[in-house]
Amino acid sequence: MPAGASETSTLKLGDQAPDFTLEAHGNRKVSLSEYRGSKNVFLCFYPLDWTPV
Repeated sequence: MPAGASETSTLKLGDQAPDFTLEAHGNRKVSLSEYRGSKNVFLCFYPLDWTPV
């Protein structure tokens, strides 16, 4: 398991998403907690571009 990762559990409809931090453009980091309570957040996950998925 990667450093900083924890065991996964299944979220149910209406559960609050756990906080996470990802790298963004310009070598900066963005955390979900930066937006919690102030903006709506839409998360979309897709396979890496140009992969045969």
